[in-house]
Amino acid sequence: MNTLELTSKFEEALVYATRLHTHQTRKISGVPYIAHLLSVAALVLEAGGTEEEAIAGLLHDAVEDQGGKSTREEIRQHFGETIVAIVDGCTECDTLPKPPWEERKKKYLENLRHASPSVRLVSLADKLHNARSLLADLQQHGSSIWQQFKTGKEGTLWFYQQLQQVYCASGSDFLTEEFSRVIQELGNES
Repeated sequence: MNTLELTSKFEEALVYATRLHTHQTRKISGVPYIAHLLSVAALVLEAGGTEEEAIAGLLHDAVEDQGGKSTREEIRQHFGETIVAIVDGCTECDTLPKPPWEERKKKYLENLRHASPSVRLVSLADKLHNARSLLADLQQHGSSIWQQFKTGKEGTLWFYQQLQQVYCASGSDFLTEEFSRVIQELGNES
């Protein structure tokens, strides 16, 4: 078994992500947002990802949620082209106001169909953690949680089912299988 030793670059990214998202919380649970970023990085590492992919997992929402193009440039300068390319592949948009929901989601899905294995891995880890969190929120709070989403239950499930098709079309591994299982449970639960 190959062991990956994380370097000071990972530590630097962890501190950067923690500072960048310090005032951000998860939509329903109110959990500090860094918990999501740590979970994504952990899923990437557990799936055999590289340090660069794990760093991108920590930073995957930075451009979209915390500063757009200027944050992207900071990431490029501090962490390099490979990481910024993965972050770009996981970013729905970098402008405010954001384009309409359906337009953003369809563009993300289309980009994901042609994405690198690294972008696919970080995206899958991100969406798997989001789906797990959603399922936990649904089990704790009931169907009222769907009101927190722009497109409610129908649009949210549509997006997850579309993601599932894209991930499954590019291969199967334990993350893909887990994502499919959680999506099925989400559909049954609601």
